[in-house]
Amino acid sequence: MRTVKAGQPPRTAQLGQGTLARLRRVVATGALLAGLAATSACTGGGAPEAAAATPAAATSGAAAPASPSAVPAARVPDILDFTGTTLDGASFSGAALAGRPVVLWFWAPWCATCASQAWTVAEVAPTYRDTVPIVGVAGLGEQRAMRDFVTEFELAGVPQLDDRAGKLWRRFEVVEQSTFVIIDRNGSVVHQGFLDGEALTARLGALAAGR
Repeated sequence: MRTVKAGQPPRTAQLGQGTLARLRRVVATGALLAGLAATSACTGGGAPEAAAATPAAATSGAAAPASPSAVPAARVPDILDFTGTTLDGASFSGAALAGRPVVLWFWAPWCATCASQAWTVAEVAPTYRDTVPIVGVAGLGEQRAMRDFVTEFELAGVPQLDDRAGKLWRRFEVVEQSTFVIIDRNGSVVHQGFLDGEALTARLGALAAGR
């Protein structure tokens, strides 16, 4: 044990001021590093696990939802392979009717029988718009008269083709009005001719039910 002589200052008192300053910095730095290590241990321990869990979840075998496969378009039968123009001037394609039963109604604006059937068509067409669409084919008259007919009998909700040239009347071999041409979902004509309101409604119901 080292003996300190009387009147001799302690060892620390003998150290220079520069040495003491360096010691204080070393001690302060060590304390700071210890504090940072403790903070990291308390608050940062979970982060590596969470980061590691992300790849594990991605490779756990859970497949991403598959996008719905596109619904194949219905085959267009030859009988519906036609185009036309509505009384409003819009383009119309018979191909849009493929895959469903369809009713084509051939009428003329001056026809009294057509007028009596128009009320029934206007009434039932909205009910079967998506299952058994009805499409009017106006002919044998002037466009103004055809439009007036549609307005008078409230047929605006039913597509009406302007066939003044008679192209579709000839295609379907229609020789008189009023004529209903009913085409099943396979493209076969199952009826061509006259139908009163009651018979038309019954036909529509049966076709919608798949009968």
